[in-house]
Amino acid sequence: MSPLQPWPVQREFDPKDMPFRRLGASGLRVPVFSLGGWLTLGGTVIGDPVKDIIKTAFDNGINMFDTAEAYAAGNSELEMGRVIKELGLRRTDLVITTKIFWGLRKGPNDGGLSRKHIIEGLQESLDRLGLTYVDVVFAHRHDHNVGMEEIVRAFNYCIEKGWTLYWATSEWSAREIEEAHHIASKLNLIGPIAEQCQHHMFHRERPEKEYAPLYKKYHMGTTTFSSLASGLLTGKYNDGIPEGSRYANHPEFLKVIIDELKTPEGHEKIRKVKELTHLAQEVSKSSLELGTTVAALALAWVAKNPNTSTVILGASKPEQVLENLKALQVIPKLTDEIMHKIDKILKTTPEALPSYGRPVLDRFGRI
Repeated sequence: MSPLQPWPVQREFDPKDMPFRRLGASGLRVPVFSLGGWLTLGGTVIGDPVKDIIKTAFDNGINMFDTAEAYAAGNSELEMGRVIKELGLRRTDLVITTKIFWGLRKGPNDGGLSRKHIIEGLQESLDRLGLTYVDVVFAHRHDHNVGMEEIVRAFNYCIEKGWTLYWATSEWSAREIEEAHHIASKLNLIGPIAEQCQHHMFHRERPEKEYAPLYKKYHMGTTTFSSLASGLLTGKYNDGIPEGSRYANHPEFLKVIIDELKTPEGHEKIRKVKELTHLAQEVSKSSLELGTTVAALALAWVAKNPNTSTVILGASKPEQVLENLKALQVIPKLTDEIMHKIDKILKTTPEALPSYGRPVLDRFGRI
């Protein structure tokens, strides 16, 4: 067997009706919806259920799977690697991404973005995944204690060694991403191709305003997470926290969100979710007909953004994957009129960047 395919192939990939987009300015094509491993895969979900979730995603056009060294203390990577082999997925059919920063131990060099941890952390991630390379490795946060040149050179070294095909950032500021591109250009090296950021109806300032110049200048793509606002935009918490829900089962991970629900700001968000739920379920003879769930509406809304390369889904059971993928049918229904109605409900549209008399960039970074 080939070193790239050290296990037998048992399952061929069929994209079905899944649209694919380029990841930023790179030539890598990724599905509009991908699957992430935070909190669930290898954490709250282990064993055969993980296999069922990944199989369901793969069989429905998802071939991109996102994880990180820190997810479930490395167990997310272990579970993902195990399932890929047990299902017999072809490596070249997959886009596997991981993230480096947090580390798994408490040593002085077991975290951050030093050259040492980037290289050693990625090697350990590959060992857990049982792979010879990942498609993209993300810098999980910016490290203010390490010079940008060291960071850029270290990720390029990993590319040269064939351990990753691309590198990207996660939760970096626009200034930090700009500096990385500047250093990479100056040294004739490869800059980050994408940013993994939080983007949902209640969190828009950074992805829609702060990053706007980067989309135009570097054609940066985003791989978005928490697009359902950690479940708030599913509508299941409109009348409190139900038993057996994520908020009820894992309050330690979601304490900040749960506490916010008790505040006036939290009450206002719930009110907006209820309005969005009504809009999503609205059935009429007009062009505004949607007839869908608020979760599908929220996911489609993020995917509608032209700077979104892929929306990372979370799932603790196969049925949730299928439910989330209903958003594919909603995307083409999001007319300008519907988008305006959503903005009117949310009232979270970021102010445009100052133009000082020049043509104004819209929230998609376009003139």
